[in-house]
Amino acid sequence: MSAFTGLVLWAILFVLCWPLAILLLFLYPLIWLILLPFRLLGFGVTLTLSMIFALFMLPFSLMR
Repeated sequence: MSAFTGLVLWAILFVLCWPLAILLLFLYPLIWLILLPFRLLGFGVTLTLSMIFALFMLPFSLMR
């Protein structure tokens, strides 16, 4: 999600229900810190799977 889209969605939430928007503004860094290990794990899994795929496809690329 781009920063502008997030800002527009937060502004709409602020107009509709300002206490929830303020609560979300204060809880966002905590939620980001909780989700950070899962992002790092996803990055590591993606990197590992791409390396395995590259090793599997190496003979085929060498035959070209």
